Amino acid sequence: MKEKPERAGKKERTARMLTNPWGAGLLAVCCTALWGSAYPCVKSGYELFQIAGEDVSSKILFAGYRFFAAGIMTFIFSWISSGRVPAVKRGNIPGALGLGLVQTTLQYIFFYIGVANTTGVKGSIIGASSTFFTILLAHFLIKSEKIDLKKGLGCILGFSGVVLASFTAQGLDASFSIEGEGFLIISALSYAAASIWSKGLAKKEDPIVITAVQLLFGGAVLMILGFSFGGHIDVVVWSGAVLFLYMAFISSAAFSLWTLLLKYNPVGKVAIYGFMTPVFGVFMSALFLGESAWNMRNLAALLMVSAGIIVVNRDGKWNCTKNNDGKCAG
Repeated sequence: MKEKPERAGKKERTARMLTNPWGAGLLAVCCTALWGSAYPCVKSGYELFQIAGEDVSSKILFAGYRFFAAGIMTFIFSWISSGRVPAVKRGNIPGALGLGLVQTTLQYIFFYIGVANTTGVKGSIIGASSTFFTILLAHFLIKSEKIDLKKGLGCILGFSGVVLASFTAQGLDASFSIEGEGFLIISALSYAAASIWSKGLAKKEDPIVITAVQLLFGGAVLMILGFSFGGHIDVVVWSGAVLFLYMAFISSAAFSLWTLLLKYNPVGKVAIYGFMTPVFGVFMSALFLGESAWNMRNLAALLMVSAGIIVVNRDGKWNCTKNNDGKCAG
């Protein structure tokens, strides 16, 4: 069945915007800035809801609430913008639910447990490795995504910037534990696998609907696990409720935009922006929590990450997925 001309025209305009190097780059930076702002928000949220640092089950429950609320927001947005109740085609339901388990449930369970068993510095560095893992997986799983000299150099520059931003006067301790660094590596791999998975699903289904389903399902599983292991949130204040809604918005908006960008563009050209997230996290923490960040080291880190992004994307060609008639696919 043919699409209505106005709907086809809208999808074509969206594709043009999302494949324009400047437009796509700006949206990717917006995503990483939103995710970066989650760093101080999560820390503040634990204080406002009185969640102890070692209380992993309550942290998982809190994350479940956040992602489930984000799924509801995304569902409502899709409903309003499309004028119809969002629904996933029957054949794509298992994939969307599986994506929720990998991208939301597994990634965040391993992340929270890992962070609780290692230092913040190593957590930031290993977390940033998810960008490298994404580009590496794309090299093996997507024919058009082979790693070349530019991608390799961009990854080295970006990762070096994150390491620089994360370093402290004490340096980096080389210890390794399965429950700490090991779990963080699994979390990073989960993120990378989910990025490739979501790109494939987005070719067959509306990316916004996919985002809604995966957040709802992944968040629900996190809530069940959090409750099962004794998690609880007993204190609710107005400031905490406002912060919680903003955190849900972060997940809804950033995951939706990121999935759209992955649908229309090469994974490597989008994923490289992920190195900006921890750098934004450092500066956002300085802005909202008063932590020290405004120094030459962090500014140099930002320049290195930016240089890595420029190296990977300097040809200006984002090569959208095209239909047989040569137009960008919707």
